[in-house]
Amino acid sequence: MTETIMTIREMCDAFGVTPRTLRFYEAKELMFPTREGQRRLYDKSDRARLKLILRGKRFGFSLEEIRQLLDMYYLDDQQATQLARTYEIAQQRLNDMIKQRDELNEAINDLTNQLRWGEKMLASLEEQNTMPRAAAG
Repeated sequence: MTETIMTIREMCDAFGVTPRTLRFYEAKELMFPTREGQRRLYDKSDRARLKLILRGKRFGFSLEEIRQLLDMYYLDDQQATQLARTYEIAQQRLNDMIKQRDELNEAINDLTNQLRWGEKMLASLEEQNTMPRAAAG
């Protein structure tokens, strides 16, 4: 990725995304590649934006949150507003993820207990079915 300009194919290969994904991000005003006829050309800034978009998505940020954060880069405050807002959203997302993890752990524990109960019930039923029956007389 040392080239100054990359084509859509090179961007896809470098970041593991599809051309459709890049066009979608462009339609959502997250990326602004240079146009040369029908070709889209991506510079260092576009690569940095895509890296941030993909990271934001991985952390569960909405595309609108990502767009707003990227737009804050251009405020004349040395990215202080952008950093503060990113931190705020990231902290909330982390709290949400921890809550989801805790809920998932609780569900896993409940299901594990239910499976143990089921194993005991199955073993009990199998034991009853293998016992010799009293002769009818």
